[in-house]
Amino acid sequence: MTGLHYLDATTALGLFRRRELSPVELLEATIGRIEEVNGGINALTETLFEEALPAARKAANQYARGRDLTPLLGLPVAAKEKHGIQGRTLSQGLVARKDSVAAADHPVTARIRSAGGIIHARTTTPELSCATVTHSPLWGVTRNPWNPKFSPGGSSGGSGAALAAGFAPLASASDIAGSTRLPASFTGTVGYKAPYGRIPGLAPLSADHYRGDGPMARTVADTALLANIMSGRHPGDHTTVADGSWITPDPGSVAGLRIALCINLGNYPVAPDVEINTRRVAEALKAAGAVVEEITLPWTVEVISETMFTHFGYLLGPAMEDETAGSEAQLATYTRRFMADARAAAQANRYIDGLRAETLLQAQLAEAMTGFSALLCPASAIPALEADGDYLDGIDARGQQLSHYWQAHMTAPFNIANRCPVLAVPSGMADCGIPTGVQIVGHPFEDATVFNVGAAVESVLPWADRHPMAPELTGLPL
Repeated sequence: MTGLHYLDATTALGLFRRRELSPVELLEATIGRIEEVNGGINALTETLFEEALPAARKAANQYARGRDLTPLLGLPVAAKEKHGIQGRTLSQGLVARKDSVAAADHPVTARIRSAGGIIHARTTTPELSCATVTHSPLWGVTRNPWNPKFSPGGSSGGSGAALAAGFAPLASASDIAGSTRLPASFTGTVGYKAPYGRIPGLAPLSADHYRGDGPMARTVADTALLANIMSGRHPGDHTTVADGSWITPDPGSVAGLRIALCINLGNYPVAPDVEINTRRVAEALKAAGAVVEEITLPWTVEVISETMFTHFGYLLGPAMEDETAGSEAQLATYTRRFMADARAAAQANRYIDGLRAETLLQAQLAEAMTGFSALLCPASAIPALEADGDYLDGIDARGQQLSHYWQAHMTAPFNIANRCPVLAVPSGMADCGIPTGVQIVGHPFEDATVFNVGAAVESVLPWADRHPMAPELTGLPL
């Protein structure tokens, strides 16, 4: 029988309101799971149990009185370490910053707490969230609960691993080139890259139109629940747009929708098991009443990579160099490589060259999606990454040696086209024994559509009861 630690947030809230379950009971079960399993996967930077338990008792009292029932009241939430908590360390995985302290809550953190969520744990990232694996000299290697040989992805790998292992029903994440959708894909969870401006970030990189903070969970409904809390205007982020309507995923609303299927996004070398699972999702959508039509896109991994790193060369790369000045010797090799690649791309291309490439890609996507409500594609061309891998020499993808491991991931085009909402949902299991995932891409600011499509997939191909529980697979205790 599945343990209480795998209870989804939506069900837990109903039980809390009917007083059939106490927030204290759920938190204690979650704490027990963390203490039992985290030693094998290393998904957390710290736990906040001493603060969380009194908060859970307070929430239980509020439910007993039937007053002040906020939307996340009593739910345990795992927060990505970069989402600072006032008075707590904020290192972003850097050894040189291990004693730095956040002066204020990150906007995402503040909204979770205001809604009654209880942040009981903080999750690991690679240094400065700049890799698609999650390991660092400060925190060590984070492993995938489905198979510890492999990574949960990055940069929100700690959040993905924590959700898959039953450490929380909800988690915060961020995404500048796939950092939410890749961990969701590799861990069998759900991740949402909201349209740029929907969810507030921190200045100055809140002005970077590739980036975005967002939610992860184990179900589509729970991901929508947390997205609703995070969304909306914020005085500290000038880029935020007006609040959208409250999203309630409706799996029945996809009947008659036209959905585009694109397996390769141009020339990504998609692994056979990833392709099989993606087509399986397309068939599930047909079973739900959607019309699915396969399309092509004129993209190449080489142009997308050059476009992405040109952008990084003018924004994220220099910001990382400022953050790490004087401590370069303490950095992970992937961090130094990222900054060097970004610097080289900026030297080779002007900022306007990058903008021309971005707007061309955006126009090509808009043309390809004309007449369709959403686009379906894999999240990653490869099914897995080694947990401790650096991939400085590139990566093998379907027998093809790619010069850069970022070229094996299919998420970056939708940071370039970053007004498009993208929901990553599980698609099946890879041959190596960890999950695979797909991306559901919507038209700019049409958030509800991707959640409805995701809910339809979930209803036909349910995954919420599948967990990495088999000892022979994970080596972790039940």
